[in-house]
Amino acid sequence: MTQKIFTLANQLTLLRLLLIPFFALAILGGQYGWGLGLLLAAALTDFLDGLLARQLEQPTALGTTLDPIADKLLLSTAFIVLAVRGVVPWWLSILVLSRDTLLLVTALALVLGTGFRVFPPTLYGKACTAAQVVTVVAAVVAELSPAEALLWAKGILLWLTAALTVFSGVHYAYRTATHLPETPPGA
Repeated sequence: MTQKIFTLANQLTLLRLLLIPFFALAILGGQYGWGLGLLLAAALTDFLDGLLARQLEQPTALGTTLDPIADKLLLSTAFIVLAVRGVVPWWLSILVLSRDTLLLVTALALVLGTGFRVFPPTLYGKACTAAQVVTVVAAVVAELSPAEALLWAKGILLWLTAALTVFSGVHYAYRTATHLPETPPGA
């Protein structure tokens, strides 16, 4: 039986992908209110797509693949456009993008070279993603209302995100290296 791919959950994930360029344009144009609204709308679609897939018992291979891609594209875009605007430092954006690129290249190499396909998220990876999301939201909010407390919180979040990005990247590398099968499947 063919699996239905255009479920409501998958449509919400596609909507999140469509929101990304509008979010980027809003931030690049200095329209932080619009940017925050689009960011929150994207977050809502992220929450709802997973919930609906589970509640309606409609998980799909497309959704399983597309959801994390949409999340990474949104966060990567956010860090780039916020760095362009000088809202977050370039070094942090480069760090976030480098970690994600290294993880992607490593996963691709392992899949192609060994057939190893198990890359479940870890607690550290989830904490890193959460810190990145909160940092992006805080950075946009701080542009809307540059109160001293918000700027202080943003500064702390920048460093927390940097630390979790490095730590989770090292942890993923260690975990992947120690959990690889001794011989490739089918060898």
